[in-house]
Amino acid sequence: MAGSQPGTAAPYGKALALLASLFFMWGFITVINNTLLPHLRSVFDLNYTQTTLIESTWFIGYLVASIPSAKLIERIGYQRALVVGLVVMTVGSLLMIPAARIPSYEVTLVALFIVACGIALLQVAANPYVAVIGPPESSESRLTLVQAFNTTGDVLAVVFGRYLILSRTSGGTTLEGTQLTYAERMADAHATQLPYLIVAAVLAVLAFAIARAKLPALSEATRRANAEERKHLSLWRHRNLVLGVVAIFVYLIAEIGVGNLFINFVSQPDIGNITHEQAAFYLTFVWGGMMVGRFAGAFIMRWLAPEKVLAAFAAGAFLTMLVASLAHGHAAMYGLMLVGLFHSIMFPTIFALAIRGLGPLTEEGSGLLIMAIAGGALVVVQGWLADLFGIQSSFFLTAACELLVLGYALWGSAPTHALPAEEAR
Repeated sequence: MAGSQPGTAAPYGKALALLASLFFMWGFITVINNTLLPHLRSVFDLNYTQTTLIESTWFIGYLVASIPSAKLIERIGYQRALVVGLVVMTVGSLLMIPAARIPSYEVTLVALFIVACGIALLQVAANPYVAVIGPPESSESRLTLVQAFNTTGDVLAVVFGRYLILSRTSGGTTLEGTQLTYAERMADAHATQLPYLIVAAVLAVLAFAIARAKLPALSEATRRANAEERKHLSLWRHRNLVLGVVAIFVYLIAEIGVGNLFINFVSQPDIGNITHEQAAFYLTFVWGGMMVGRFAGAFIMRWLAPEKVLAAFAAGAFLTMLVASLAHGHAAMYGLMLVGLFHSIMFPTIFALAIRGLGPLTEEGSGLLIMAIAGGALVVVQGWLADLFGIQSSFFLTAACELLVLGYALWGSAPTHALPAEEAR
């Protein structure tokens, strides 16, 4: 069992610390989009459907890259795959600079798609690596703990985007609905050049650090089975995996919808009546709640079954989304802020529950689960609902997603045809 033999504690701990930096960085880059989207909505004068289509393009990157990522990991191994993912993200971040300078909506879409493909490769490699590198009985807790560093990146990304994008633009410092001149919008477009130059530099340094690091290898049982071994194995016999793919798909619709529409929602005259730059301050509480919830969840799941914790958090998320969808003024804003706490443990817990008992199929199962992150692409549906029925009513879609996650926790997460522990690890 990787990480459980005598003398392996040190490399196991160092590996987790280094991987935590990866989780931090891709969380940071993903959540910059929460401040980038209202910025681009203003620069290119977009409606909600067009704005959320930008994020849909991001998640199509996950759909396209996830299965090829699993195959690449099989060929070159986990560590080299992590380096490749970081390099791809660096290239995409650098492309955001000419996209802002032109400025070009289309080049922006291409740049974000490339970054997303790099993150997909990191996700396919790092999530199962963390889950299986240590004792199997603590995999859910361990993955939730490392994901907490992902959410730390989320919180800092909002602060970063608020001060380096929104506070430096006309669109970010005026009230929702203010009409900007063409000159103001073009000047605003240039605000993203410095932030993405900084991001690209950090990614390049991190790629160098990962390339030079000595990461422990996984045991043979956790590697992809060869053709002879896999003849009688099927991913589709594992109900916890199949329904886990569905659960992650719908959860991403909920998480991305909240993050991407939060600033526009609380800026509404009948909700918060504040500027985008001010709304970004309140967005930090959404991601701050996720950070606190993940650290707390990692501890709680050492004592309570992860599926029970997931059920409790899903029920809480459903109730807070009803408040956000039905209440008025600041009550609705606070309801949407609170949902971050309940979303906190959902992704890592669903992921760890879904790969339980997969053994040599772990990498393929991980590829499917990361591909399910493409569910975030359906945030465009919420954008369409916001244009059609109003932005507040669109959050009923989020509430429905929370109920589906609750169903997975109560019924769908139970493993079927699980390999014995000594075979699975």
